[in-house]
Order: sequence, then C-alpha cells, then structure tokens
Amino acid sequence: MIPRTLAKKLKDDLSLYPVVTLTGPRQSGKTTLLKNLLPEYNYVSLEDPDEREYALADPRGFLSRFNQCVILDEVQRSPDLFSYIQTIVDGNDHAGQFILSGSQNFLLFGRVSQSLAGRTSIIHLMPFTKRELEKAENLTVEGLPDTTVSESPRDPFQAMFTGFYPRIHDKKLSPQEWLADYFQTYIQRDVREILNVGDVGLFSRFVRLCAGRVGQVLNFSSLAADCGVTHTTARRWFSLLESSFIAYRIMPHHQNYNKRLVKASKLYFYDSGLLCYLLRIKSPDDLRISPFRGNIFESFCISEFVKSAYHQKKDPDIFFWRDASGHEIDMLVERSEKIVPIEIKSSETFNSSFISGLLYWLDLSKGNREDAILLYGGNKKMKFKGVNVIPWALL
Repeated sequence: MIPRTLAKKLKDDLSLYPVVTLTGPRQSGKTTLLKNLLPEYNYVSLEDPDEREYALADPRGFLSRFNQCVILDEVQRSPDLFSYIQTIVDGNDHAGQFILSGSQNFLLFGRVSQSLAGRTSIIHLMPFTKRELEKAENLTVEGLPDTTVSESPRDPFQAMFTGFYPRIHDKKLSPQEWLADYFQTYIQRDVREILNVGDVGLFSRFVRLCAGRVGQVLNFSSLAADCGVTHTTARRWFSLLESSFIAYRIMPHHQNYNKRLVKASKLYFYDSGLLCYLLRIKSPDDLRISPFRGNIFESFCISEFVKSAYHQKKDPDIFFWRDASGHEIDMLVERSEKIVPIEIKSSETFNSSFISGLLYWLDLSKGNREDAILLYGGNKKMKFKGVNVIPWALL
C-alpha cells in the first residue's frame, strides 16, 4: 500500500474526537486506508444488503453489536444511524468510537451537520497526489522553491493522462478503460440516485461540456444554453459535480489593485485522467497536441495544491486574479502575511514572456519577486528576473 499523507491526521483526530468522518470521491482509497491503518477496528459496509437492512430496521440493535470501535462505510445509506450515534457519544464521550466513511458527500454532510455537529472531525481523502506516488513529503507553497524532490520518470503528459485514482496505479490498469467504467458507474448510480435525472445522456453531455471549459471563467447561462437545459438545472447539476468531488471552482481574489476585476469563478477538475477521458483524449501523444493541453496542465497543477491541502486538513486558500484588461494570474495562494502568485504554463521550453503577468501583478501589489513562482512543463529549475521558475516534476 502506498502511504497516504492523510493517515497521520486521521490518527491524530481519532485521539481527539468521538467520531471521525472520512469522505472523498469514489475509489479514492478510503476503505483501503481505513482497513490498513486501523486493523483493530470492526468494519461494516452499509453497501452489504443484509447489514443495511439490519441498520434500517433496528438501528439500536445494529450498533449494540460493537462494544469496540467501528468503521461504518457508506454510512449515508442508513441515515437514521446518525441520531443514534449522537446519543451514544453524548452518553460516553471517549475519543475514536466511530469512523463514518462515505463517497456521497452531498448526503453524508447533511446528516453530519444535523446530528453530529461539534462531535466529529471531517476530513477528505482525495485521489493520490503526485508526491504520494513518489513517496515524498507533502506539497506546500512555502517549500516548493527549495524542494529537492527528484524528477518524475514520466513526462507530464503521461502523468496527466494516467491520472491519480489509486486502483489504476495499484492494478496497472488501462486509464481510459477504467475511467470509462468509473464514469458510467458514477452516472448510473450517484446521479440517478441523488438527482433522479431521467436523461443520463444529457447529464453526460453536461459533464463533457464542463470539461471543455476547464480553466475558464464559469458562465452558467452559456453552459445551460449549450446543453439545452435551464440555468437553474445547470447550477444544480454542477453542485452535484462539486459535492461528489468531480469538479470544483476557485474564486477570484477580491483585493482591488485599482482595476475592475472579473468576479466569476473558474472551473477545474480534481483528476486530470478523468478530464482527458471526458475530452476524448486517447493517449499522452494526443494530449501533447490537444488544444486543451494548457488548460489540463493548469488544472493538474492547481489540483495538486488542492489535494495536498485537503490531506493536511487545511482549506486550500487558492484564488485567481484577472482584471478587465485581460491581465491574469492563474493562482494566488494566501498565507498569513503574504500572497504567493503562481503562473502556470504547459510549454516544455521556458520563455521570458511567461513571467510578464507575474511582473505586472507584482508591480500593482508591491509584491516580492522572490515569492513569485512560474510552474512549467520543462525540466530546468532556475531564477529569472528574481522569479522562481519551477519544473512540473517538482510539484
């Protein structure tokens, strides 16, 4: 088993909270992590029809079987359990009694917020980060300029095309075949179950249209019109993509540097492999020449920071900046006393024009060039005009 960064945080929280809630996308490795990290815990999956029927019919009897700590997987399938768990932990408030795991974030959090507020730690397990696959230290903005992580043996296009879902790497599976099955299961199961979408083909088209807008400002009116649904439906469907950890948005940074700023959010996908599948990119070579190459690379880089933050139980604190004249910074990462600007370019060859946006923003904000970072698809680390130029392999 490849070690997961989140394991330490999970262990720490089990010593502090009576309940720990672990959620994340399907196939992100939640069950594997829990079983390997906590072999002493009882494990029950509510996917098992017999266990689910018992929990639904007799919640007290179901829970009374466990006089030791227990992992309840896919617990949202028996929603009444949350209230009974609340009663148990209120009566006996020792740490680490229950671990609640589920991939349907949209259902799980509604029940957790109603019944277990203040009693549970909530943590997210995402697909692998690049550094987890390399068994290296977790990615941080502060450490990136000084990182000593060895270069990846793969080129960036192979890494992006394969993606980071654990099963692909564990079983050496074909990314496109596995991701096709993954997406169809997601559509047929989660989408039908949660939103009761009658035309799953239309929803699939919606997701692919979202993929075609990766790295762009999100316009729900345009997206709805292209898909042939209402604006309200487009928003509701996108909320499902967010809640099930398929896609996410980053918001514009609101500090005004005497310029009229873009106020809409930008759209990204957590996994670059799934993004390639949705865009019908069939190989790393196809990705290299794809018109979506730059957008996918940008999504990949930003997602590495987002996943790494979640695995430390931190908010990503990532924004973008764009003014009305078209000047843009792909990422602004807020830290306590400063803002770190990061520009992202997929080119494997450095060009001095890549840092022009950074220099423009630094002049406006009176920022320090030593804090600025350019991430690019090449393999040479250097400084140019005071800006840190970082190859993709050091992510």
